[in-house]
Amino acid sequence: MDIKDLKSLIKMVTETDITEFELEAAEEKIRIVRGSQQIVQYQAPQPVIAMAQPAPPAAAAPAPAAAAPVAPAAAPAAAGKEIASPIVGTFYRAPAPDAAPYVEVGQVVEKGQVLCIVEAMKLMNEIEAEFRCKIVQICKENAQPVEFGDPLFIVEPM
Repeated sequence: MDIKDLKSLIKMVTETDITEFELEAAEEKIRIVRGSQQIVQYQAPQPVIAMAQPAPPAAAAPAPAAAAPVAPAAAPAAAGKEIASPIVGTFYRAPAPDAAPYVEVGQVVEKGQVLCIVEAMKLMNEIEAEFRCKIVQICKENAQPVEFGDPLFIVEPM
């Protein structure tokens, strides 16, 4: 399966009420689960799996490093809710390098308002607020790489 087909499947799942999708072909298996945690799994023929196996330890290695900066922010996190990255990519606070950031600390945002962009494979994915909230902390710097599940913002629901 090529990237175009995979993107089409992901788009189909995100634009519908489907919460879980699984497809098995001769040597490929694709599973997409949608909800509070979005999971996309793809298993290809054995040689590709052998190359993909080193990636999970690399993804696991940044998690402890990411946990260290979050630990000092335990006080705001206790009073707020974390908005995490739904995908792996690059975090951008503004729509363009010379534009103002979408949000600032202390700002109240409405449901559906764009908080940031996470660029993945040259696609700009707008991350929107799922509820009305106040921005307590911005956890990432502009143009910083993010992993799936990395905290982007700490917010206080309103």
